[in-house]
Amino acid sequence: MNRLANETSPYLLQHKENPVDWWPWGEAALARARSENKPILLSVGYAACHWCHVMAHESFEDPATAEVMNELFVNIKVDREERPDVDFIYMSALHALGEQGGWPLTMFLTPDGEPFWGGTYFPKESRFGRPSFVTVLREIARLVAQEPARVEHNRRAIATALAAEADTGPVFGEEALGQLSEKLARLVDPVNGGLPGAPKFPNPPLIELLWRHAARTAREDDRRAFALTLERMARGGIHDHLGGGFARYAVDERWLVPHFEKMLYDNAQLLELYALAARDNGDPLYERAAEGIVAWLAREMTLPGGGFAASLDADSEGEEGRFYVWSAEEIDTILGPEAPFFARHYDVSPSGNWEGKVILNRLAGVPATPEEEERLDALRDRLLAQRAGRVPPGKDDKILADWNGLMIAALARAALLLHRPQWLAPAEGAYRFIAESMRRDGRFGHSWRDGRLLFPGMASDHTALVRAALALYEATGKNGYRDDAQAWTELVERHYLTDDGILAMSDSEADDIILRPKPTHDDAVPNANGMHAENLLRLAALTGEPADQLRADRFLDQLLTHAARAPLAHATALNALDFRLSGAAIAVVGAGADDLLAVARDVPYPNRTVVDLSGSDAASYPGIAAGVSPAAGRSAAFVCSGGTCSLPVTDPNRLGETLQGLRGNKKGRV
Repeated sequence: MNRLANETSPYLLQHKENPVDWWPWGEAALARARSENKPILLSVGYAACHWCHVMAHESFEDPATAEVMNELFVNIKVDREERPDVDFIYMSALHALGEQGGWPLTMFLTPDGEPFWGGTYFPKESRFGRPSFVTVLREIARLVAQEPARVEHNRRAIATALAAEADTGPVFGEEALGQLSEKLARLVDPVNGGLPGAPKFPNPPLIELLWRHAARTAREDDRRAFALTLERMARGGIHDHLGGGFARYAVDERWLVPHFEKMLYDNAQLLELYALAARDNGDPLYERAAEGIVAWLAREMTLPGGGFAASLDADSEGEEGRFYVWSAEEIDTILGPEAPFFARHYDVSPSGNWEGKVILNRLAGVPATPEEEERLDALRDRLLAQRAGRVPPGKDDKILADWNGLMIAALARAALLLHRPQWLAPAEGAYRFIAESMRRDGRFGHSWRDGRLLFPGMASDHTALVRAALALYEATGKNGYRDDAQAWTELVERHYLTDDGILAMSDSEADDIILRPKPTHDDAVPNANGMHAENLLRLAALTGEPADQLRADRFLDQLLTHAARAPLAHATALNALDFRLSGAAIAVVGAGADDLLAVARDVPYPNRTVVDLSGSDAASYPGIAAGVSPAAGRSAAFVCSGGTCSLPVTDPNRLGETLQGLRGNKKGRV
């Protein structure tokens, strides 16, 4: 047993019985490397990663390979979901070497933690022109011992690349945003949706950018680009038609064959988008997809205490997708006379559609009446009950603050869009757990498992939780959420804002990394800088204070200079810009304003901030309260945009008419 046995990360614990003398990331491991003057072998992965499991089985579980690793290196294992900052640094180093990234990430470092070479998956035996892992290990050790100048050259080149600040481009404005969004809409695969080619990733921030563009133009073609992507995903095999939720990506261009792992962050972002799509056009396909995500979350991902687990593995019983696929014979046995009807709708055939097996999907678009959909619902339930008896995929049950923040916000927003108030309870439960169990000295940790907190957290933890607090405030009107959002935003700027005017990933007190990375582009999750920009803008809309608006505008301006270099990689930042240009605050004042609040909250979340000043503390927000006042003892609503507010509206029906001007609020269109 190695040094991982006392860790809480499920990924690290998967390796505790390896014959490799693994160390967890930290000063103790780096000190050992320095004291022994040994290079470091850094291996980064995550629990749901299929190829991480393959390399572990082939090499890390092999005593002969482990013997070489232990002799030549200090070996460090990192869960990228626990330490996204460490992962970012060394993935950036791999990119600086001209290599394509991915996981498992295998990097070779000096005893001081500085990278000089690396790759991803290395096979145990040489194949397809790739050297065996042991060959790589021995050659790296030889270079360190016999050709230190080559190692030093690589180290310096990578260090220079990591430290370099790219030139900034022009700041984005309304015209540039429109041109880019138009380009994105034209890039969408006209048959399958999403970006062309394979593999296909959902890219939720880009889909939201499409929604915003369609809302801005009101053109049918633009609306179609948004809706088609979500439609084809919902019909495809990437969607779990029985249990709900979506896999991380599809390996083909049709969304048929998923890489079967399920991640909390993907499903959080997709929940918001499917709720938006359902709200726009009323197609039950989108509503069912949203409902399925919430059902999956409740059934498989909600942990004792209320937090949400991180992911489900792609593999079960050593086989990718085994839990999810079927044979025609199995379906015949379970469904009996109803099997042909089900098979016609779900692409079931004796030959299968993937490696002789059946991935359930509705890509053929066989029409079904409402009555037939009810039959299909019952048949899906029967198959789901049967599937529950299989060996399930492994669950990574650590609670990540940022991923939970995304899901909390999604539940709150979807609850309003689809009129599902019951979805607020799990959102508030997860929020309470994180606020009570994952904070220390006011700040959040990043990961919690088995009573242990990984602290300090990342910028993304705090910005995602501010986002969650704002969403819950708008959904419930509870002032505690608004107050949390303001307090936590101050923490973000105190501990993560750098002299460059953008956020670093890591806390200012982080001392176990060679640099504090400051990425601004989106990754699998929205970038912390983009989230912070929109949070600042929404808080400014809440308070109406000119100083808050100025702070938000300055931060967004700085962020957009980075976004201009690679705009499509900065969709979260561009969505914040769209909110700044087009969003509105809907302020409701006066007692007995429930009907007006309901109308305000019915506006899709991308376009509005609901300011609930109906309580007794409205005076505590003098900035916006100074611009609005209820008509003589009556409740009223004001639509505030561009520094001005409308005349008071006291009739809920009239408010609905007034809000038709906010984009995306018309039934049947974006």
